[in-house]
Amino acid sequence: MLSLLAPVLFVLVWSTGFIVARAIDGVADPSLFLLARFTLTTLMYAALGLALRAAWPARAQWPKHFVAGGLLQGVYMGGGYWAVAHGLSPAVMALLATLQPMLTALIAQRLFAEPLGRHFWGGLAAGALGVLMVLAPRLSAVGPEALSPLVVGVALLSVAGITAGTLVQKSSIAAADLFTSSALQNAGGALICLCAALALGESLWVPGPALWGALAWAVLGLSAIGSTLLVWMVRHGSAARVSVLVLLVPPLAAVQAALLFGERLSPLQIGGFALALGGVLLCRRR
Repeated sequence: MLSLLAPVLFVLVWSTGFIVARAIDGVADPSLFLLARFTLTTLMYAALGLALRAAWPARAQWPKHFVAGGLLQGVYMGGGYWAVAHGLSPAVMALLATLQPMLTALIAQRLFAEPLGRHFWGGLAAGALGVLMVLAPRLSAVGPEALSPLVVGVALLSVAGITAGTLVQKSSIAAADLFTSSALQNAGGALICLCAALALGESLWVPGPALWGALAWAVLGLSAIGSTLLVWMVRHGSAARVSVLVLLVPPLAAVQAALLFGERLSPLQIGGFALALGGVLLCRRR
């Protein structure tokens, strides 16, 4: 039953991921917020592991867990939150993240000689063109509506982070207990965000309902439910069940951004969304 419900619940929760990044605008700097989130999540998973008397990974494996978490949590979420804080739409960031399976398949083919589907290259071309259509209006704009290429670059770097983190997740650490592994991985993410916050000189932290509400959902919803389901599905091979449902994440994020923040997509961008998501779906066909 969990293998059937997990993908649906994951998509519903995951679609709010970058909505949180937009919601903390003006109340917390992104890396500082994620540092708090991952620290609290580390403590939560460690407490669960101790309460359940779960086995901790061998010390020799800890660096792999830190690296996986640093990539999946620190680089991916940190880069994505920073990009959203600097003008990228949560829906567009979610769309870019949807391209991750394409990159994973391409790297796996190069490293492990895994065969690509016969539709892969057509899907990759469609996905890339769709993303360009979505980004074009903002990249060519002038004034406050303009989107810096640096922001797009950081967003793409974050997608590379989750791609690399997924490959590490499928290594020998996959046999570790989920809760104790998650504690170590979130500690790795917290370390990356601490370094980023210090490097960027972040200090914005305005306590209040908006901040505490966003932090509570980020820890209990996105980390406790979303991230746990993601790691569980990757480890148990049921990530394939998300192959179609995950395409709902960007549209759901777009609807939420429109309702909560009044963000709108142009007809060109909507067409690009459809083309990019169609390309991802085509890549997953054999």
